[in-house]
Amino acid sequence: MTGPASSPATSAGTRAERRREQVRREILEAAFECFAEQGYHHTGIADIAARLGMGHGTFYRYFANKRDIVDHVITDVIDRILQALSAENAAGAAATLADYEAQSERIGRALARILGEDPRLARLLLFDAPAVDDALRERVLDFLETAVTLTGGYLSHGIAAGYLRADLDVEATARGINGMILGTVIAAQRDPAAASQERMSRAVRRLMYDGIAARG
Repeated sequence: MTGPASSPATSAGTRAERRREQVRREILEAAFECFAEQGYHHTGIADIAARLGMGHGTFYRYFANKRDIVDHVITDVIDRILQALSAENAAGAAATLADYEAQSERIGRALARILGEDPRLARLLLFDAPAVDDALRERVLDFLETAVTLTGGYLSHGIAAGYLRADLDVEATARGINGMILGTVIAAQRDPAAASQERMSRAVRRLMYDGIAARG
């Protein structure tokens, strides 16, 4: 049994939405290239538009200005990280230390895909964006604080379930774990090879398990 056929207007609308998203992604990619080559402050809308062979008017139908692009990047990163922390990777999904270790490995791989595969993304988020203006710096700092809260949720669940140490300082430990993760992301700026990132990720997980797991 087949469903109702899409109307021509619906199909046209869907095609237009797909095309709009494609152009938006192309602009983001071109902006990345320009920022990487020239730096954020030395990149103009004309540089981004010229790389794509489009007029300024077309650019402004998608983004208000180049700063708007950075806002969209931060939003996109946050959304992708939150998606990676859902379902089997949610804070309450692990019941044992083995579950938590497997979960941490999955999350580590997901974060490597999000922040490690393209060093430009982490560079823009952690180095370039905070230097643009006070508002963007505060937004990045808010994002890092949100990450502390998220990590703390995993630790609190592990303590309640009995597989993490009951005497953990949850907030300080969450900051320490996130600091190690950020260190891995920063190291990838010099050595983005997948093998190097996996080596760093294994070291971080070992430090975590040896330090926070309940023993006996």
